[in-house]
Amino acid sequence: MDQHNQIDSKNLEELRNTAVSSAKNAYAVYSHYQVGAAVLVEDGRIYGGCNIENAAYPSGICAERVAIFKAVDAGNRKILAIAVSTPNAGSPCGACRQVMREFMEDKTPVFILDDKGTVVTELTFAELLPRSFGPEDLLSVA
Repeated sequence: MDQHNQIDSKNLEELRNTAVSSAKNAYAVYSHYQVGAAVLVEDGRIYGGCNIENAAYPSGICAERVAIFKAVDAGNRKILAIAVSTPNAGSPCGACRQVMREFMEDKTPVFILDDKGTVVTELTFAELLPRSFGPEDLLSVA
């Protein structure tokens, strides 16, 4: 784990396990595409989330945002790592990437897993969303 040495093997294992187990709680009755996510925050806690679909499709929410919103609701504003588990190691959608941008630094590690917890892709947030739009962009027009 040379690129992301701030995440030790114990934290990575817990992130992986939480993401995979959270996917099992997904309410994916329409797509049948179960997604789980887990975020590690500064105090060492890990928050999991699953996707929750709705018959009115836009009303659903992705696992990544559920995990992030749970962490934020608990008072955490900085995410140190995220793991996302899908059946085919799919990448986070654009809406999730934008929410991730609010609470992650460019160097924050992102682990994309399959549904068995195998890390298929490991990259930084900046690699996931290059040239992102963030709060500093709003300051330039104020």
